[in-house]
Amino acid sequence: MPKYLIAASYTHQGLQGVMREGGTGRRAALEKAIQGVGGKLETFYFAFGDDDIYLICDAPDNASVASVALAAGAAGGATTKTIVLLTPEEVDEATRKSVDYRPPGG
Repeated sequence: MPKYLIAASYTHQGLQGVMREGGTGRRAALEKAIQGVGGKLETFYFAFGDDDIYLICDAPDNASVASVALAAGAAGGATTKTIVLLTPEEVDEATRKSVDYRPPGG
């Protein structure tokens, strides 16, 4: 199953929710959402800085994980960035593929 890194930044409304239900409540809510699309939450961390949470999850496909990100954004509690993660073996596979590419101006 593909693996994804999701970084999220809470809005004011989202931070109020975290204050009410705590960190474990948010982790449980996201775990349920990801399981609902056939995925699995692997890790969940709160952080300092530009992003408030980072999570890594498995999902069946891009559309499934996008549906979770869209639902979170539509609810107004957070903005998200989703990054598709590749294993070293997937990179090995990519290096073995031949691509006919011309650089700009080349």
